[in-house]
Amino acid sequence: MNDDVGASPARIGSMRIFLSLYCGLVLSGVLTACASETQMPPIKLFDLTYTLRIDSSDPAHVRMAWDHCHAVAALQGLVNREGPVLYLRFTESQHRRQNIDDFWLERLSQPGLWLHERSIDRIDTIADLVREFRPHIRGLVVYDPNVAATSNVASAAAGAEALLPVRYDPTKGSLYSLLTGELGLPVKCWLVRPDGTPLFTGRGTIPGTDQLSTGSAKCDAYLWMKHNYLDAGRCDGAYGAYYLDQYWIQKPRNTVLNHHCLTNHDFFIAKNAFFFDLGVWGDETPVDDPNQELGTDLDTLKALLFSAYHHGGREKMIHIGGFVPWAHKYTTHGASGGRHDPVPTEWEYGKVISAYNGFMDADAVGYGAMANASFFMHYPLRPSYEQNWVTRQDLAKRGYLDEEDRVQFDGRDFLIFYVGDYDCAAWLYQRMMDIWDDPARGQVPMMWCISPVLERRAPMAMEYMRRTATPNDYFASADNGAGYCEPGMLQEPRGISHLPSGLDAWARHCKPLYDRWGLTITGFIIYAHGPILNEAGLDCYASFSPNGIVPSRGPVSFLHKRMPVLRFDHDVNEGDPAQAARHVVDRVARRRAEGCPPFHWFRNILKTPTWYVKTYDAIRQTNPKIELLDAPTFFELYRIYLESHGASGQ
Repeated sequence: MNDDVGASPARIGSMRIFLSLYCGLVLSGVLTACASETQMPPIKLFDLTYTLRIDSSDPAHVRMAWDHCHAVAALQGLVNREGPVLYLRFTESQHRRQNIDDFWLERLSQPGLWLHERSIDRIDTIADLVREFRPHIRGLVVYDPNVAATSNVASAAAGAEALLPVRYDPTKGSLYSLLTGELGLPVKCWLVRPDGTPLFTGRGTIPGTDQLSTGSAKCDAYLWMKHNYLDAGRCDGAYGAYYLDQYWIQKPRNTVLNHHCLTNHDFFIAKNAFFFDLGVWGDETPVDDPNQELGTDLDTLKALLFSAYHHGGREKMIHIGGFVPWAHKYTTHGASGGRHDPVPTEWEYGKVISAYNGFMDADAVGYGAMANASFFMHYPLRPSYEQNWVTRQDLAKRGYLDEEDRVQFDGRDFLIFYVGDYDCAAWLYQRMMDIWDDPARGQVPMMWCISPVLERRAPMAMEYMRRTATPNDYFASADNGAGYCEPGMLQEPRGISHLPSGLDAWARHCKPLYDRWGLTITGFIIYAHGPILNEAGLDCYASFSPNGIVPSRGPVSFLHKRMPVLRFDHDVNEGDPAQAARHVVDRVARRRAEGCPPFHWFRNILKTPTWYVKTYDAIRQTNPKIELLDAPTFFELYRIYLESHGASGQ
């Protein structure tokens, strides 16, 4: 039935006017709603730097700093899960006067950039902060000041259950008293009994389970976490966090004051990670738990990693933030109470986690503190950041190849520097601002080696480097790809875990990250305590790093299915460029006398472009036949050289 049949033109016209007005009003409402929805809310800014101004000899000040940083970092992780809202001021620079968090906020707020036109609302007190974001908090997880491990367990519970972690302390003025009293937050999870007596005692059975105690309250707490969160799928096994527990309160000045790394927790709480702080040596007891049975820490770590492997790590790898807390525990350093030096302890840790598909985002002592990763994780990256590779025609035009495509040395030795170490987000976050912005950058070729997995926590730093790179800045991956692992421990037969090969998972993890950032070189591979790459391992790397790898052990030089392989040689880290130059010149001469090919790789850690310019000038003054190349030229010439000299390269 057509109601318009016989309708007059006037009626039809009035209906059209009505529909036009109606649709206009509807469209206007839709557009207004869309504009309202797309308008970003203010950034909420909280200043935590008061926790760095404490008297570290006063236990009350130290406890306050710990409690406030822990709760605020956890709250930030919860608030920022869905978008970038809460921003912290915390991380102080040791190299320039500006606060690092201020630096990034100001840089990203410049016209045309991510945070431009977003207003900032400052929140003055921790009580106001909790009130502001109360809807994000289900309640509290209260942990035991006498069982240090429970602070890390509390961070895992915070992520899994949307809780604020707080140390049990009923004294007047404590954070616990504020949260449970004035602010009235309910306790949803007790990791200590409500009367303050220990829940985890190292005796009987582990609370809430039928599992016998390990004899260690520390390890029982972690196994309780495993049972309730990892095994139950309430933590994401693809994310772990190895950060110092509240043992820090006893010795806050063992290293820089911010190195409790509590502000690093936010990202991992946002990602529902599991947390731990355990020793990796089976031949000694740890300083924080000297009465445990030998190897209990290590066995507990293996149990956590095994569960994580089966709840996300098998398919995705396990992204583990943090690092061995060597300034406080587990090593020979200071009063850390161990028999093993820090570097071997790092290597043993890498060996253990790699056996279960784990890799480090290695926030190491010195520059390990980072804030706001849960905020930055929302930074909008482009789908790809391409880099150009050199062609043989280009090499021939530049005089590096003769008419038969053979490398023209003319008495030269070719040099490449590994510009590192950027295998963790915290180091990139803290040091990029003074190293990358050095005015000498661009004067000499530099191969910046940055792990592409750092896009998860510091994407804005990586994008800024690409946006402002000069023709002399080229990017390769840091050790050992998209994360620091022991790749030999991914191969079968697989020691420690006896799991199936993890090489396919590693390739699936690395390749999309290499592709996004235009990476085809792995600038360094640390074998350390693990086996070297076998045929399957080399095939794995060739699938995502076809233009070269630099392993720390194995043959000096060879070609694997067109992927050039050059063994690590020396670290050159002298602060004085003249001394560094002498080191390079002497080492090149020695390598040539030993019959090594005329391609030389040296690793440098946190050196500025000015250092590279001065070092290379000093090298050329001593031996003008040593030529520093850009990465594509170096590795393509090296491949051509190997193809013409056989697989051994000799």
